[in-house]
Amino acid sequence: MRMRKKKHLKERLADCADLIISDIMRYNGDIQSVFQNSNPLHMEIGCGKGAFILETAKRHPDINFIAVEKNYNVLILAAEKIKDAGLSNVKFIAGDANLLRAFETRTKCDIIYINFCDPWHKNSYRRRRLTHAQHLMLWEKLLHENGEIHFKTDNKNLFEFSLNSFSEYDMKLKNITFDLHNSAYKDENVMTEYERLFSAQGQPIYRCEAAFRQKAE
Repeated sequence: MRMRKKKHLKERLADCADLIISDIMRYNGDIQSVFQNSNPLHMEIGCGKGAFILETAKRHPDINFIAVEKNYNVLILAAEKIKDAGLSNVKFIAGDANLLRAFETRTKCDIIYINFCDPWHKNSYRRRRLTHAQHLMLWEKLLHENGEIHFKTDNKNLFEFSLNSFSEYDMKLKNITFDLHNSAYKDENVMTEYERLFSAQGQPIYRCEAAFRQKAE
């Protein structure tokens, strides 16, 4: 269901302007410089209403976070959460994940979080999946050597597709679970809004971590 346009959206976005990167090109390929420090950088692709990025940033004040979200009506909810919490270690990029190609030469993250992305059910749309090889090539350029993707979904078919995609890309897989909330990793897990909804309905949550291998000299 399409989200209804938020009231006073323009004014609310202006109130959060210091959190939203509106002109990515001004950073000359180095998004880390927006924080004016050298702390490690993590990135969430598709942050939704911001529950995950809010709690994760609270737990790790010594890490910088970039949250990407293309829907302004959703992004504003996340940005207002961060503003109200007074956090200085989160910035937002408004737009499609492909905008990140502007940073692939200089920006280096330690972790990219992909939580409950669009499964693009039809096989003919598989190239749009964020765990398809064409996106993995971008994530690899944005990550440090041995950088990791932390992936969660409620969609078993997407999860199996992703495990195969990671393996075919010669990534190292670890901490794989087909039932996150009944696994050894549940205590460290930070839930998203979708995750709470799906879990309340009895839907198992699938999760894994995939690391790019260091390239041989």
